[in-house]
Amino acid sequence: MTKLSTFVNERNPNPCSWRGVTCSKGNSSITHLSLSGLGLSSSDLLVDLCQIDTLQSLDLSNNRFTSIPDGFIRDCGEINGLKLLNFSKNRLSGFLPAFHGFDGLQFMDFSSNLLGGNIGFQFDGLVGLRSLNLSKNQFNGSVPTHLGKSLVLKGLQLSNNRFQGPIPEELMEYRNLTVFDLSENKLSGSVTDRIGQLSKLEILLLSSNDLSGEIPESLSRIETLSRLGANQNKFSGSVPLGISRYVKYLDLSYNRLSGLIPSDLLSYLNLESLDLSYNLLEGPIPMNISQSLIRLRLGSNLLNHSIPSVADGVLLKLMYLELDNNSLSGEIPRELGSCKSLALLNLAQNELSGPVPKELGNLLQLEVMKLQSNRLTGEIPDELSMLQSLSILNISRNSLTGSIPPAISSLQGLTNFNLKDNKLNGSIPDSIGSLELLLELQLGSNRLSGKIPTMPVSLQIALNLSSNYFNGSIPDTLSGLTALEVLDLSNNGFTGEIPKFLTKMGSLTLLLLPNNQLSGTPPKFEQPLIYVNTDGNNITTPKPALPKKRHLAVVAVVAVVVPAFGVIAMILVLVSKRF
Repeated sequence: MTKLSTFVNERNPNPCSWRGVTCSKGNSSITHLSLSGLGLSSSDLLVDLCQIDTLQSLDLSNNRFTSIPDGFIRDCGEINGLKLLNFSKNRLSGFLPAFHGFDGLQFMDFSSNLLGGNIGFQFDGLVGLRSLNLSKNQFNGSVPTHLGKSLVLKGLQLSNNRFQGPIPEELMEYRNLTVFDLSENKLSGSVTDRIGQLSKLEILLLSSNDLSGEIPESLSRIETLSRLGANQNKFSGSVPLGISRYVKYLDLSYNRLSGLIPSDLLSYLNLESLDLSYNLLEGPIPMNISQSLIRLRLGSNLLNHSIPSVADGVLLKLMYLELDNNSLSGEIPRELGSCKSLALLNLAQNELSGPVPKELGNLLQLEVMKLQSNRLTGEIPDELSMLQSLSILNISRNSLTGSIPPAISSLQGLTNFNLKDNKLNGSIPDSIGSLELLLELQLGSNRLSGKIPTMPVSLQIALNLSSNYFNGSIPDTLSGLTALEVLDLSNNGFTGEIPKFLTKMGSLTLLLLPNNQLSGTPPKFEQPLIYVNTDGNNITTPKPALPKKRHLAVVAVVAVVVPAFGVIAMILVLVSKRF
């Protein structure tokens, strides 16, 4: 223990008092060592630790070990009481050794290393192995199947590797599995219906592979299954009936699922999170929605009909509602205003019509509202000014009329404000400058007019006032936007010269001024990467001065002499190679 005392920086002769050391009652023997995060790297230390034959738990995670010496496998393999071995978050590389002995080992963690190669029989002799974590390595080949002869394994985590081929049928014999994680590999083929025989499963993660075929309906019969992730694959067919009967978290997004959403899918009280986005599902959204739902994502499908109206107070837990990029029609239900926990509401890119319900102003926890690319009409309700948690408000590409409510300027948390492509008129509220966190303001393609007020100096991403009815000179109220990258004033009625203060806006990369009534010569921009468009104006562009005759003569001489030198050099090289 002398060497260990040096590594852990302890001078007390009693190791049972050291940090990370746990001893038995009466301090007669060391039973647990937790040496995590000490920057250890010595292979000799690993061998020395195996001399503690009373060890039950050895945690060496978050260190700098690069290899496991043979002496460690030999000596620690003889410690019958060793139940836990944790080498996670080190720098181990190469192949895993075969674990001979280790009769009492139950928990093994080698995650977050650089280990690779195939896994064959390295774990086959571990008679008591209950949990194996090999995630975040570089293992390849087939998914291992020899994981302890007694088949008592409960937790198998193989995510974020390079395993390929189908999920082996042999793993269906491990009937005690509760955690089964094969996500982020290169697995392919279909999933056997026998997976339903893993009747104790609580977590099944198959996401981010290349799996195909139908999702096994047998999964709906596993009563213990709480989390099922099969997203980002190539699963096809319909959503299995009853698949959400027991689960809390169900993610089938980014697949090729088609057909109708089962009528009972959203109704089970245990269901808290459902993600079916980016599939080919069609038809209506089921009317019966569980009051336990926290997250509902159905975006980027082929869903149609109207958004279901929910009874007031039913969906009080719902925090995320994403129905974007479908073909939903009808009006936005006023009852959504009773979903008091909503933080994100995304209904963009549908065929919704009618007004923006004033009841949405009751969503005091709302941070993101996306209603763009619909057919909404009417005015922007003043009640939206009550959404003090809002950071993103996008109602662009609709048919909204009326003016921009000055009360909107009370939304002090706004970072992105987008109202472009509507039919808004009137002037921009003077109070817009009070939005001190605003990074992007999109007001293009409306019918706005009047003076342009002082804008928030925080604007950085873009200020778009294009295709409106602004006129007069470009106002110097824009001169304070020193962090702005994109300024679009095109398709208006601006007159006079291009102001020189624009050249002082050092962050500008894109300045769009076409189709106005600007005149004069453009100022010289010092920004090296800026693109300026002044087409469709009365701008005079100065012609570059022609070079003097003497310079032309020099150019002519150089044009003749340089190629001549090149020919001579080539001849000399060829001659030197020949002789």
